[in-house]
Amino acid sequence: MRLLVTGGAGFIGSAVVRRAVRAGHTVVNLDKLTYAGSLSNVAEVADSPLYTFEQADICDRTDVDRILAAHRPDVILHLAAESHVDRSIDGPAAFMETNIIGTYTMLEAARAYWTAEGKPDTFRFHHISTDEVFGSLGPSGKFTENTSYDPRSPYSASKASSDHLVHAWHETYGLPVVLTNCSNNYGPYHFPEKLIPVVILKALAGAPIPVYGKGDNIRDWLYVEDHAEALLLVAQKGKIGRSYNIGGENEATNLELVTKICAILDEKRPGNAAYAEQITFVTDRPGHDQRYAIDPTRIREELGWRPSVTLDEGLEKTVQWFLDHEDWWRALQDRDGVGKRLGTA
Repeated sequence: MRLLVTGGAGFIGSAVVRRAVRAGHTVVNLDKLTYAGSLSNVAEVADSPLYTFEQADICDRTDVDRILAAHRPDVILHLAAESHVDRSIDGPAAFMETNIIGTYTMLEAARAYWTAEGKPDTFRFHHISTDEVFGSLGPSGKFTENTSYDPRSPYSASKASSDHLVHAWHETYGLPVVLTNCSNNYGPYHFPEKLIPVVILKALAGAPIPVYGKGDNIRDWLYVEDHAEALLLVAQKGKIGRSYNIGGENEATNLELVTKICAILDEKRPGNAAYAEQITFVTDRPGHDQRYAIDPTRIREELGWRPSVTLDEGLEKTVQWFLDHEDWWRALQDRDGVGKRLGTA
């Protein structure tokens, strides 16, 4: 396939780019290179003849039109987004611009390109979203593709809006789309403002490891390489107009997760005391959703996909990666917001 990946220098997007190039696909990486993007994330494929980088803003229609015309992709995988809930609390405007206006711009550019190409049956616009659009679960139950939307943060509201736009462009204009909503990702190249890298780096620094509230919020954790595999599968074989929930089938409370990471670090890089002694409970995030859990039945039954990495395996791989790649995360420490508590405004 000829793929255009928006946000391909970010965490999940770079995993898709690396996997796609390794699989022999031609990949164009469209990224604005905001604070969360880094070309070091795709350095391993940068010299491949299958890979091209285009620095551009998804809100810039002229640039997007130029890139589509020049590279003529079969599939657009739209991952570019502002994605950190805490940042959306402090500054929602960027989330409205990128996640809503950016998605609208991509949809209109894709529709014009698809029409100009003669509306080929092989074209797909694959929109990648989050389980957070569904809101918060109680102690039981899981999100399905038919769960009603109930976003509760500026971030999740902006992603819910973008999902609705994608569905509308399919129903109104016939644009061939597929959608996916994923659970919490983790793994190599995870930007160091999210929970798992924060825990690892705070622990190594001997600093307090912050846990929001009581640490009883539950998430379903998906290893990023598993997610990238699923996204490419949906891009190739997903049914037009269909959405697919992608989950890790690995639920854990935040406190359980942090404790697991501390135990792995105790084994891999023992200190003078157990890392769990650094755990510090802090004021909770406003509107913090209690539980997310995904029912991945549809993607398993229709496309034959299920996650291959357990939470324990994935955490061990992730901790080892951060220990082995100190040069990568050290280079990001001066970026805006890294190492600071956000989301308290």
